[in-house]
Amino acid sequence: MERENQTGTGNFILLGFTDDPDLQSLLFGLLLSGYLVTVTGNLLIILAVISDSHLHTPMYFFLSNLSLADIGFTSTTIPKALRNIHSHNKGITFAGCISQVYFFVLFGCQENLLLTVMAYDRFVAICHPLHYVVIMSPWLCLLMALGSWMVSVLGSQLDTLTILRLSFCTKIEIPHFFCDLPEILKLACSDTLINNIVVFSMIIVLGVFPLTGILFSYSQIFSSILRISSDRGKYKAFSTCGSHLLVVSLFYGTSLGVYLSSVATQSSTKKLMASVMYTMVTPMMNPFIYSLRNRDIKVALGRVLTKMVPLSERVDTRLS
Repeated sequence: MERENQTGTGNFILLGFTDDPDLQSLLFGLLLSGYLVTVTGNLLIILAVISDSHLHTPMYFFLSNLSLADIGFTSTTIPKALRNIHSHNKGITFAGCISQVYFFVLFGCQENLLLTVMAYDRFVAICHPLHYVVIMSPWLCLLMALGSWMVSVLGSQLDTLTILRLSFCTKIEIPHFFCDLPEILKLACSDTLINNIVVFSMIIVLGVFPLTGILFSYSQIFSSILRISSDRGKYKAFSTCGSHLLVVSLFYGTSLGVYLSSVATQSSTKKLMASVMYTMVTPMMNPFIYSLRNRDIKVALGRVLTKMVPLSERVDTRLS
């Protein structure tokens, strides 16, 4: 096959889910509805945190950043998949594919680091409650949030820049609905040793280390909770970290599911379904988990929706 130079002027082909027209219509409806729910739910979380002064705390500050990362994470892949299904055009330019890789790694790493920071916040709140205000100062929270964004940007740039040195064959077919980095490396015509080293290093630094930090934080949290004498105190302590623990379990459960499915099976359909869980279902579920298990969030969301309803009524009155 003809080789493409490093600038990658040719197009990639995203094979997507299926060529069956009936299934494509069903998939389009499911993806669109899921995407709208994801964006709407996470936007409401952000608006609730911003509008309610009672939520101006470290935990909710990091939660709003997590919702922003969820919106970006889903928006990186789903809109392009919807466009390809609607237009029956599976092509994506080299620049578009590189952009998908960049933002997918960026928001994926950001979500991973934010979950780690939130685990540390819960660790301080439960294990060192008397020093919580001093330790989790506004400046430290801002530095941790900015640091997670900066590290994610640097990591995504490193992954993306190493792709630019590769050569690809023309009309490359990617067995996925988005430009997944491992799939791209498999299709390169040039040596990918450096890329694989970079990817492996990124997994260790931005995957294994944060997960280790989360596990350590929760081991200390559970140890502290077990030392509480009263059942009511134990329940209150568990409730403060229950939502975050559910999100962590869902995030790592689905991501590990994608990895294990890719190792255990060669079925493209199973890999695609696992990736949908990872890229859309997890970000969609996060707002529900926090809003259903958190009274403060429910109250704040109620106030936001109450303000939005009269505003929409005033707009309708003016238009009529």
